[in-house]
Amino acid sequence: MSTFVLIPGAGSSAWYWHLVTPLLEAHGHDTVAVELPYGDESADFGDYVKATLDAIGERRDLVVVGHSLGAYTATLVCAELPVDLLVLVAAMVPRPGESAGDWWANTGHSSPEPFDEVEVFLHDVSEELVAEGWDHVGEQAGRPFEDPWPLTEWPDVPTRFLLCRDDRFFTAEFQRRVVRERLRIEPDEMGGGHLPALARPAELADRLLRYVGELDAHRDDWRIAQTLGE
Repeated sequence: MSTFVLIPGAGSSAWYWHLVTPLLEAHGHDTVAVELPYGDESADFGDYVKATLDAIGERRDLVVVGHSLGAYTATLVCAELPVDLLVLVAAMVPRPGESAGDWWANTGHSSPEPFDEVEVFLHDVSEELVAEGWDHVGEQAGRPFEDPWPLTEWPDVPTRFLLCRDDRFFTAEFQRRVVRERLRIEPDEMGGGHLPALARPAELADRLLRYVGELDAHRDDWRIAQTLGE
């Protein structure tokens, strides 16, 4: 059985994963939903990684899942521990030396204008969860957008990318291009917007479970893709 390490995106708590964790655990897997110090202006990526490593403890057979900005932390965790699989969900894909702030211009991303948080992020989340969720989000500190991604290359871990076709923040067309350019793989796709763990937890959990089942085959495909891209 695997341990799913679930890392939230910007300004979000471990609560983001609360509908997904019981679905994974029902199949016998362990889960670790990570609480990051996202509101601490002094916290750097080292602090984010430490919070994640502390939450993991002695667990192994790790599947690390990073949502949105959580990809930065997820990839760094892969450089610290043996990880079976890295899964990025509606996520950023960093390059060496690239801060999360630089990522926007470097990828050519532009946010919707005018920017309405509810329309962009919550359009397919139930009213009940939207109301409950305001107690579990906060202002994201700026430091992760300033510090460069410290790795010199992508971690040597098989990687899957899952985009959301109705994402209004990172659109499907944009994500397809970035993933092909930066990871040299084709992203997988599911329906829904930028917050699938809230809007479509069962579908997201099914995808994660399927990825574990396909791990051996994907490991070979990942290595071939990276070799061809060299």
